[in-house]
Amino acid sequence: MSWPPQSINKSLPDAKSVFFNLPKPTPCLPHVFLTAISLLFFISSTKRNPSFVKFLPFVSSDRRRFLKVPSMSHSGPPFATPQALSDWLKPRLPSDSLASWGVKPGTKNVHNLWLELSEGETTIVDSSPPLRTVNVVTVRVMGKDDLILVESRQQLSDGSFRDRFRPLSEKMKPNETVEEAVARAVKEELGSVIDPGSVRIVPGSYIKKLEERNSASYPGLPVRYVLHSVDAWVEGVPEEDFCTDEQEEYQDLNGTMELEKAVSVRKHFWKWVSSDSLRS
Repeated sequence: MSWPPQSINKSLPDAKSVFFNLPKPTPCLPHVFLTAISLLFFISSTKRNPSFVKFLPFVSSDRRRFLKVPSMSHSGPPFATPQALSDWLKPRLPSDSLASWGVKPGTKNVHNLWLELSEGETTIVDSSPPLRTVNVVTVRVMGKDDLILVESRQQLSDGSFRDRFRPLSEKMKPNETVEEAVARAVKEELGSVIDPGSVRIVPGSYIKKLEERNSASYPGLPVRYVLHSVDAWVEGVPEEDFCTDEQEEYQDLNGTMELEKAVSVRKHFWKWVSSDSLRS
């Protein structure tokens, strides 16, 4: 079915012809009253019409909940290069913390943080220590027998592994909606084993919350996570434990080699667990 429906398009006359052919109206209170009632009825009927929801691709029927989610905007100090960012961080972080970035197994380096800032995925507040803020979408992929898919660990580009034990999660891009972030996250992390377009968000499952903790990726740099969580059905996910290859997270910026210097995820390892184990 095409959108908008052809029957609606054909019933609407050309706006300019109607405007110029109508005789000059004479102000009349009953006419004004009837016009207002008709307009109110039209608006109310379109809001109640479920077809306005079900034909939108990849949108939960509970649209109002998602419309309240603010999109993410980019702000923060400008850093022309990773070295400029490193120079800015040095007087603001314990020296031993910054020195461990990219060296301690499971951590990322200053090139990763610079890429996050350049892509608008992360903002930093100038404080002592600085506070990193990240919007994250979390997708609780639903399975049989009340099981939830979790990422048990990751293999990084430097050969190290880091434990995760959390549902599928991805940093949100600037101005990205929750629905768009869910589709992208599933494609990037599960795309090697499923077909695209196989994701359905569970209506009414959206939850937003804030968490602040020390960053495992960047020791010594506190982080505030703005978590946007949904439950979803994803077709084609294996029923046994499995692993997937990560699609390239960033494109190289302006022909630089910073992407090669960053620590990236190479493989994701997945397993099914009971929903109760995630609450403990």
